[in-house]
Amino acid sequence: MATAADLAFDPWDPGFLADPYPAYADLRARGRVFRYEPTDQWLVPHHADVSALLRDRRLGRTYQHRFSHEEFGRTAPPAEHEPFHVLNDHGMLDLEPPDHTRIRRLVSKAFTPRTVERLRPYVRGLANDLVARLVEAGGGDLLTDVAEPLPVAVIAEMLGVPEADRASLRPWSAAICGMYELNPSEETAANAVRASQEFSAYLAELIADRRERPGEDLISGLIAAHDEGDRLTEQEMISTAVLLLNAGHEATVNATVNGWWALFRNPGQLAALRADQSLVPSAIEELMRYDTPLQLFERWVLDDVEIAGTVIPRGAEIAMLFGSANHDPAVFTDPDRLDLTRRENPHISFSAGIHYCIGAPLARIELAASMTALLEQAPTLTLAEEPRRRPNFVIRGLEGLNVEVR
Repeated sequence: MATAADLAFDPWDPGFLADPYPAYADLRARGRVFRYEPTDQWLVPHHADVSALLRDRRLGRTYQHRFSHEEFGRTAPPAEHEPFHVLNDHGMLDLEPPDHTRIRRLVSKAFTPRTVERLRPYVRGLANDLVARLVEAGGGDLLTDVAEPLPVAVIAEMLGVPEADRASLRPWSAAICGMYELNPSEETAANAVRASQEFSAYLAELIADRRERPGEDLISGLIAAHDEGDRLTEQEMISTAVLLLNAGHEATVNATVNGWWALFRNPGQLAALRADQSLVPSAIEELMRYDTPLQLFERWVLDDVEIAGTVIPRGAEIAMLFGSANHDPAVFTDPDRLDLTRRENPHISFSAGIHYCIGAPLARIELAASMTALLEQAPTLTLAEEPRRRPNFVIRGLEGLNVEVR
C-alpha cells in the first residue's frame, strides 16, 4: 500500500492548496483507499465509494452513542478544549440517531420548500442592495461586500439575531471552523474555544430573551417545541443555532468567491453566462462541483468496512474527499473542464444520506440571487488582482476577491 511519502496529497503544501485536483487524479489512479499516516485517516477519493459511504450506517459522525473513548481506542480531547467539544458535539451534524433524527425533525420545519421559497424576495432584495453598493463604489472585495453579508444576514434573520449583533457572527464562525481543519494547532484550538464560549454565552442570553418575548424566528420555534415536550435541551438549542449560523453561510460564502474566481479564469464560460442568464441554475451546480467549498468530510468506522479488499477496522477514521469525488471521470465527462451547461451533475458538495445539508435549497437561492444581481448590475465586472487562497484545506476559500466595475 502507498505511504504518505508516495502520494501527491499534502494538505499543508501551498502548491497543493492552490490546486489539489491533480493530486486527486493521482490518488484515484493509484487505488480506492489509502492509509494516510500524518492525519491517522483513510482517504477515499472515488465518487462511487464516497457516495456509498455517506449512506453507510456502519459509519458515524460520532461514536460516543455506542462506545466510550477507551472502548473505541481513542483518547478523549484535552480538558481545555471542552467548551468547543460541548458546543460541537450537541449539534445535529455530529450526532447520530436517535438524537440526530429528533433535532433534524424540529429544524426541518424551518426549511420546508414553502418556507424557503417565502425567503426568495428578501434574499433577492438584499443581494440587489449589496451589489448596487459595490457598483456605486466602482468595485471592492466581493468576499466582504457581497459573499459574506448576504448569507449571514439571511440565516441571522431566520434565527432572530438582531442586526446590531451580526458583526460578531462571522469571526466566531471562522474561529470555530478552524477546528475542522486537519491537525489544528494549539493556537487554532484556543481561538475556537474562546469563540465557542463567547458564542454560547451570547446565544444563551438570546434564548432567555426569546423565552420572555417570543417572535416568529427559529429560536422561538425551538423553544416552543421544547416546551411542548420535544425534549430539546438548552445546550442542543445553542449548538443547533451555532451549527445553522456556521453551516448556513460558510459554504455559500466560499462557493460564491470560488465560483467567481473560476469564472474569471474561464472567460468563455463567463461570456456565455452573461449572454444567457437561464444558465444560472446549472452554473451554480457546476461551480460547486468544479471547486468544491468543502473538500473533505470525516466519519468514524463503527463496524468494520471493506473497500476494494481492504478492511478498515472499527475505531478508524475515514476521510471522504469531496473535491476528488467531484472530479471523478467515471461520473463526470471531462471533469477538469468548467462546463456551465453540464446536464448530468451528481456532485456531492452538499453531502448525502442522513447528513445531507438541510439548508441546500436556501443556499441555492442565495447563490442564484447574488449571481443574478452581479450579472444584471455589473456586466463589466472584472478581476482587479489575483486573489490569495486561504491557508486551509478542508474548507476551501479565498482571502478576498477584489473586483472592478468599469
